[in-house]
This record gives sequence, structure tokens and C-alpha cells, in this order.
Amino acid sequence: MNEIPDNKKIVLFDGVCNLCNGAVNFIIKHDKEDVFRFASLQSEIGQKLVAERGINPEIMDSIILIEPGVAYYKKSTAALEISRNLSGGYSLLKNLLILPEGFRDLVYDLIANNRYKWFGKKESCMIPTPELQAKFLD
Repeated sequence: MNEIPDNKKIVLFDGVCNLCNGAVNFIIKHDKEDVFRFASLQSEIGQKLVAERGINPEIMDSIILIEPGVAYYKKSTAALEISRNLSGGYSLLKNLLILPEGFRDLVYDLIANNRYKWFGKKESCMIPTPELQAKFLD
């Protein structure tokens, strides 16, 4: 198992979700400062990180962002906090944090609850290419 870095933000995602895998690839492409590391919620390390923070392990419909020194963010707040570190103007999405979390999470939940129907599902978690392997915790 890889060492859990204490200087990187960790993104936990649904490893069998096509939308989630697309989001991870998007984050990697726009992570010019090498801020993030990734693990699927289904992985051993994903389950360990969730358990250490007392997060309900049944929450597979949420992206979770773990920041060094900060507990964690989930759902829309996690997505918008991730955007802070993305290149290409995507950091401006953080301004949506001014919207009430309840409203943001309603939109997030609508997409999350339909993600397999709209975007499909894989039989198993994504296997990163050798070039990307260093960005994933296993």
C-alpha cells in the first residue's frame, strides 16, 4: 500500500462510475501544481480513510476531498473546493460556494442519484496508466 501523503489533497471517488472517472481524469489534466492524489471509495485505502474520519462507508454517491489539517469535504462542497486548485479558469467555480449548501447538494444529489443511468458504470474500478499510477493511492 502506498504511503498516504500528508502534503497532498486526497480525492475519494466512486471507482466504477463513468462520470466519476471522467471527473478524476479532468482533475488530473487541470492539476498543474500536482496538488491531488486519488483513491476509489471501494479500495482498501479508500475504506481506511473513510473509517478514520467516521464517514458512513455507505456513502458511495459522494466525492470526498480530504485536505491535510482539515477533516474532509463531501458532495458539492468537495467539488468546489477541488476547483480552487485547477488551472484554466476553473478555480472561479469556487465562487459558487456562496450558494447555500443545501441548494448545491440538491443539484449534486440529482446528478449523483442518476449517474449510472446517464453515464454508465464499469464492472470494476479504473486501472490507471503507468504514467498516472503515482497519482493513485492503492
